[in-house]
Amino acid sequence: MPADMRFLETSKDPQEQIRAALTAGSPADDDAVERTVRGIIARVRSEGDAALLDLGRRFDFSGLESIAVPPERIRQALDSIPRDLRAALEHAAANIREFHEQERAESWVSTRGSTVMGQLVRPVPSVGLYVPGGRAAYPSTVLMTAIPAAVAGVRELCVASPCGEEGEIPESILAACAISGVSRVYRMGGAQAIAAFAFGTESVPRVDKVAGPGNRFVNCAKRLLFGHVGIDSLAGPSEVLVIADETADPEWVAADLIAQAEHGGDSRSILVTWRREVAEAVAKAVEKQLPREPRSGHIRESLDSYGVILLTAGPDEAVHWTNICAPEHLQIWVERPQEWIGRLVNAGAIFVGPYSPVPIGDYVAGPSHTLPTGTAARFSSALGVAEFQKRTSLIWYGPQELTGDAAAAVTIAEAEGLPAHARAITLRGKDGQT
Repeated sequence: MPADMRFLETSKDPQEQIRAALTAGSPADDDAVERTVRGIIARVRSEGDAALLDLGRRFDFSGLESIAVPPERIRQALDSIPRDLRAALEHAAANIREFHEQERAESWVSTRGSTVMGQLVRPVPSVGLYVPGGRAAYPSTVLMTAIPAAVAGVRELCVASPCGEEGEIPESILAACAISGVSRVYRMGGAQAIAAFAFGTESVPRVDKVAGPGNRFVNCAKRLLFGHVGIDSLAGPSEVLVIADETADPEWVAADLIAQAEHGGDSRSILVTWRREVAEAVAKAVEKQLPREPRSGHIRESLDSYGVILLTAGPDEAVHWTNICAPEHLQIWVERPQEWIGRLVNAGAIFVGPYSPVPIGDYVAGPSHTLPTGTAARFSSALGVAEFQKRTSLIWYGPQELTGDAAAAVTIAEAEGLPAHARAITLRGKDGQT
């Protein structure tokens, strides 16, 4: 049975219907999920390791006996994985590190007379990185989250990932931790992992910030715990939007849509084109390729639920609807892509041309693959070094400079009805003396 991607046309279908289809991944309140997550958070906060073990046995491995992975297991994993996988992970790590080293901000100061103004840029002391797992292993997520944090100068890198059916975290994830400089790894997943990082338990240290993608329970926990711990974003489920004209190869476009749908049933794969023949050819290519995919069930579920082919009146409409969608991954496959890049302002990452498929960015290109989803690219950015740095403003006045700015500050304070603010300035006197 072929996948049934939804076919929409801007000339026929209502705008609200198109908007709803393109933004279907936007966060939505789910009272049942929130009740469950609040209960988990309360248990972890009050019971610590006992709650983590009980929840881990219920959701991950019935025989779970400990949360922390021994440090020597992390080191040993590098030698236990296949040689070609180790080489691939190290190759990817080098690219990721090279890219993110260019992002790192430095402290700066400037002067205005004898007044010193500036910004002190320092790393977040400790972070907890969430790596999805259980039925699958994602060593790439370790690299894509831990390396930007390490480049930022974070001293303590901790990883949480649910264990598999044997009660252990996959060797590939542990090896990626060793390559990335992760010091601690914990067998825990879901909302309980975020809660453990936020409050700390007997085995798990409290951290200053949490980062990494997750399911709706993880994202709900991150939302509820913001303030107790720093949060990067609410990342996931994954999505791609491909803009294609007649120069695009339908077989390749279909493969890109299928690859994104492989993430799971709630992933989104979208094609935007103004060429009907392209839309029809891609739809046929998807039908032809899908039966030979080992994960065809997951892919079909995703394409049936969230797959969209949007036929626009022309390139301008394609730009308009792409910016409304604000996709996590945006692929541009058109004749002159350089003319498009400046107009496409809402996207987590842009992949240009036929030789830049999203999976190359998932693994080895360099920029982190943890990206804003659910239209969050309207206001947020890819995970990077900046997420693991904090900025402290530096303000250092002398007496003459204070006198120069005092009148304006006092006027504003009085306009706001805050006389104590004004007095704190005027008390110092025109000559800067009390």
